[in-house]
Amino acid sequence: MKDLQVGFARLDITPELGIGISGYYVERRAEGVLDPLEVNALALACGEGRCALISVDNCGLAPTSVYDRCRARVSEETGIPAEAVFIASTHNHTSPYWGEGDDPQVEAYTRFLEARIADAAALAMQDMKPARMGTAVGAAPNVAFVRRFRMKDGSIRTNPGVDNPDIDHPIGDVDERVNLLRFERDGAEDIALVNFGNHPDVVGGSKISADWPGFLRRRVEKALDGVRCIFFNGAQGDVNHVNVHPVGGDGNDLFMDFDDVARGYGHARHIGNVIAGAVLQVYDKVCWQAADRVQGAIRRIEVPSNRPAPGDLPLAREYAALHRAGRDAEIPFEGMELTTVVAEAERMLRLEHGPDSFTMPLSAVAIGDVALVGMPGEPFTGIGRALKEAPGWKLVLPCCITNGYEGYFPMREAYDEGGYEARSSVYATGVAERIIDEGAALLDGLRRKA
Repeated sequence: MKDLQVGFARLDITPELGIGISGYYVERRAEGVLDPLEVNALALACGEGRCALISVDNCGLAPTSVYDRCRARVSEETGIPAEAVFIASTHNHTSPYWGEGDDPQVEAYTRFLEARIADAAALAMQDMKPARMGTAVGAAPNVAFVRRFRMKDGSIRTNPGVDNPDIDHPIGDVDERVNLLRFERDGAEDIALVNFGNHPDVVGGSKISADWPGFLRRRVEKALDGVRCIFFNGAQGDVNHVNVHPVGGDGNDLFMDFDDVARGYGHARHIGNVIAGAVLQVYDKVCWQAADRVQGAIRRIEVPSNRPAPGDLPLAREYAALHRAGRDAEIPFEGMELTTVVAEAERMLRLEHGPDSFTMPLSAVAIGDVALVGMPGEPFTGIGRALKEAPGWKLVLPCCITNGYEGYFPMREAYDEGGYEARSSVYATGVAERIIDEGAALLDGLRRKA
């Protein structure tokens, strides 16, 4: 019988003040720190198989090549095969830029972050102990909400604003399931791996914060003695924290931000508490699973790009030029609609001369009959739901922004409907359905190797 071994490590990755903060189409510089950013790493081994599951408190807006470099470094320092290194960003919008560019602070932070990711993986390897794995699914109601709406005039808007009288109905529904993997280790702390899909864009402002994933980890660890918590964000491309029809105390700890989105640090705490509550619902009642193998795989797929029509380029150039010059007031839109047309313009200019397609990595790790499947961007809820139904698995955990970031993956109908996500996506219609098919094939290949 092969024995599962699991190790855990956590390192601080809080940046220096003054660094640019990622996540919006407006410039922000770090003015303070509300709570620390972390990299959390889980190392797993069974027989000859090895893998590293790494969660980074970062918006994650770095190209796949940067993640490839990080995976190669982890592999070099730990001996774990590069295809079994699974690096996912939580996507908090109060974290620094990293990756490529000419900003000295960003370059320095990128070098620091790459080293910390590799160090965390190495320390997790050193911490490995015999373990058993249990699975459970809880529920976190009323903290994630559809953010795409049909308006009364028939148009589609993303984040149309709280109590907007022109809202007709939301498009789609929310997956409120909270996936839990519990690793009970011999003579060491237990580890709770939590997976739930929602945007961590709750805090706002210009101070560093891990947003609600940080609150979730801290709350689980305070509530459960001798437990460490690691979080992987799920399919969150079309959901966020905004309840557009609040009642009672729903509006507590929230302020209206520049883009018509209600945000607040106290509300991030609330979301973390609710998801932690979902973990507590099921933690002692997990189903223990045989975990007789650990294996990783990557499948690279080619996806057509969302090239602009030539007639759309003049207006795109105008909007992009005004935005870059700090003259947003001259663009005839406000709030999230302004963000949408600016993002769409930047997408068109980026793809004016190609490419006609992109290569995208899909990543997966099998732990016995449980799988994590990672996508290099922001998948819609429909993608997550479909992948969870992949046959032959006890539990599938979809994860966003894994081993790369290449933007939004909207469902086919969203391209006809409109909204921020589809209008800004660099991928052509059909990307979501392609990910579902190819992700299922990746999982099937892993299952057959068992």
